[in-house]
Formats: sequence, structure tokens, C-alpha cells
Amino acid sequence: MPAVTRLTCTIAVFAAASSFAFVQGAVTAALQTGQPAAAPAAAPAPAPGRQGGRGPAPAAPDRPLTKVPTPSDEGDFVIGPAPYAPAPELTVADGVPKGKLIEFVMKSEDSKIYKGVARGQTGTVPYERRVTVYVPAGYVPGTAAPFIVVQDGGPGTYLNTTPLALDTLIAQKRIPAMVGVFVANGGGDAQGSERGLEYDTVSGLYAEFIETEVLPRVAKEAGVTLTRDPEGRATMGGSSGAAAAFSMAWFHPEWYHRVLSYSGTFVNQQSPLNPETPHGAWEYHETIIPKSPVKPIRIWMHVGQRDNGATRDEASLHNWVMANDRMAAVLKAKGYHYQYVFAMDSGHTEGAVIRHTLPLALEWLWKGYPIK
Repeated sequence: MPAVTRLTCTIAVFAAASSFAFVQGAVTAALQTGQPAAAPAAAPAPAPGRQGGRGPAPAAPDRPLTKVPTPSDEGDFVIGPAPYAPAPELTVADGVPKGKLIEFVMKSEDSKIYKGVARGQTGTVPYERRVTVYVPAGYVPGTAAPFIVVQDGGPGTYLNTTPLALDTLIAQKRIPAMVGVFVANGGGDAQGSERGLEYDTVSGLYAEFIETEVLPRVAKEAGVTLTRDPEGRATMGGSSGAAAAFSMAWFHPEWYHRVLSYSGTFVNQQSPLNPETPHGAWEYHETIIPKSPVKPIRIWMHVGQRDNGATRDEASLHNWVMANDRMAAVLKAKGYHYQYVFAMDSGHTEGAVIRHTLPLALEWLWKGYPIK
């Protein structure tokens, strides 16, 4: 097993288009074996203008703004306009106890589930996956902790911002003290890639990978005990990572009850084709949720006005705005607890919108869970 390294990070967040459509950060890391790592420094405000993962794109029609949603509200909301200011919770106040980050690497050769694939290549394509664990300040070893699993958890928007939000929200007792599990994808993007296989497959396999291969390593390397209570387990992601997060809870509600989704890829990205779900994750709002009994899932959702395929027709099965609108509609019809945020004048997994909304999204997500 790889030795544990402890990561001390000084992070400068900047808006840039990534290959899998979310804003990447710049990370300067000094690896010091055996040394505890402080959580990242506060992120600077993004530059004005659109910061979408794929740049300016055609927009869905304007929608009238609603009230700004609170952590107690449910239903559909429209926020804006751009530019979106970073939430104040991302600037951690002096004196606030800070969690530590512990990093380790997982190799595909050790996995029984994901051996490695890549677009344009045949056979097994090995890869390495970085996992970073946020351990909250004051964690007592042996205590069963709630936790959140974050997809696309390598260097970038989520790893740069979520630990900051956790530090502030935990200190203010707005969320429980929890462990954060930031899991990088296996590489590539879209159909034929390892990331696509993991995230866009409509099944419980990725959740089983996390449960049987990732979480045991997290417990060992970070010295934490993770709760078995599904009410104390959340999962989060953006784009295909959001679809994966929803699949984790949908197929394994005995493990996860809480889902946070940015620009969820509830469209037809699945590869290889599964005849049971021929439209991929589009099937969630088209057939799966409408025809299934209600499950104990609480979900916070977002989409941008200029999200991917915002002006494409239904036949394309590749309109993210339409897909997320329909997810919200079917969740409402079935009586789920959800909050859906439509962000005006913003793109796919836009970093500025994530930095603006993440703290309140996390607070909403954990409503009802005991805070000690």
C-alpha cells in the first residue's frame, strides 16, 4: 500500500475551462510526509464575466428571478444576475479551527472493479487515482463520523472550496462535523473513458467501488471511522460526477440519503449501451423515477442558463437545462425533498456559481441531521 502523505496546500483559484467542464484551480503543494496539513486558504474572487466550464454558450430563455433560497426552502428557484460573488463562508475567519487534509493514491492494478479504459485505446489502460481526505478539527479517533463523498475530487473547484466551507459551517454549527472524501476520477472524459465508465453508467457499480475499495482505504490512511448510517452519508459532484452521485443514492439508498448536484449530466452519456437503460441517465426523469416507489433521498440541484446543450431539442437527449428541469419536476411530483437552483447567465459547472452557492447548498443538504 502506498505510504500516506500529508498535504499542505496554498491554493489560488482561477476560472479556466477544463476538459470535463468544470473550473480548475491552481494548486501549489508541498508534500511533507508525517506532517498535518492545513485546509486551503480562502479563494480570491473570480474575474467578472462568465466562468463556465466550456465558455460562453447559447442560453436557455430568461426566467424571472425568485427570492434567494434559504437552507430551509424547498422547490424551484432562479438566482442571478452574474457576476456571482464568492460566499463569505469561503473566507475562513481567524481563530476558526481548520481541518486537515490527508492524501493517498490508489492504483488501478489494485482494483477489482475498475481496471482502466481509455478512449481510442484497446485493452486495459492503467491509471492512478488520488484521494484526499478532509478530517475536521477536533475529530476524536474511533468516533463514527458523517461524511460526504465528492466526485472529481482532484485539484480543482471542489477541493479548493469545499474544505473552506466545511471549516466555517462546522465552526458555526450549521452542519455536523464531517469527513470529506475527495475522489479523483480515473481519467479522460465522455464515452469510452474511465471517467465516463465510472460516472455515466446507470447502475450501482460506482457506489460499490466507493464502498468496498475507497472507504476502507480512507479509514486506514486517515485514521477515521465512517458512519454506516445512510442519513449521515452524502455524495456530491458536478456534470457526470453529479449523475454518479445520484446513482450512488438511487441504487444504494441503504448507503446514501443525501445528494448535491451541479449541472447534473442527466442526459444520454452512458457507454457502453445498456439495453435496460437505452437513454442513459436521461432515463432517470423519463422512466426510472416516475415508475419507482419514492426513496429516502434528499437532493440539492443546480443548472446554468448557458449549460451544455441549452438550446438543443429533446430528441438530442443532450440538453442539460431540459434534463435538470425535468428531474426537478419529477422529484416534485413524487414528493421528494429537493431544492433546485437555476443560475441566470452562467455556464456548465461554473466555478463562480459554485463558490457563490456551495455553503448554503451544504447547509440545506444536511438539514435534519443532528449537530453536536
